[in-house]
Amino acid sequence: MTIAVYAGSFDPVTAGHLSVVRQAARLFGHVVVVVAINPEKHTLFTVAERMELLREVVALHPNVSVASTEGLIVDYARAIGASVLLRGVRGATDAQFETTLAQANRALAPDLATLFLPAESHLAEVSSSRLKEKLARGEDVSDFCPPAVAAKLRQRLSPSSLRSS
Repeated sequence: MTIAVYAGSFDPVTAGHLSVVRQAARLFGHVVVVVAINPEKHTLFTVAERMELLREVVALHPNVSVASTEGLIVDYARAIGASVLLRGVRGATDAQFETTLAQANRALAPDLATLFLPAESHLAEVSSSRLKEKLARGEDVSDFCPPAVAAKLRQRLSPSSLRSS
């Protein structure tokens, strides 16, 4: 069985991320969605919250699991016997960044292949940052994330929660 690793910050998971997960679930025996922990990156949600949301929204895919790591993704992938790293691509800007990342990963782990999976075209402009910005402005985000994610974002970005943090 081929194991693929799809890593990101997922702060929060978007419909674009889920588009990549759906494709990957059809292509591979097992897909591990990994919350990559970067202590220097300021996130809206804790690692536990991001993992909980991911588990909820990938539950329909029995061959998809969720994990986290503070280390290098290539080290995590090797430790679980994965042979493929998945990267989502929204457009040309992503492609350049992701190609550079894939080259760095290949230098570290030539035994791991990187596969780029594009999100569906109507999701090309969806990012976690843009999702948070739209919601903070009171815009509808239902096309850009699952309802559970939108609810959690509304709760976290409500004026009362911002005053208490």
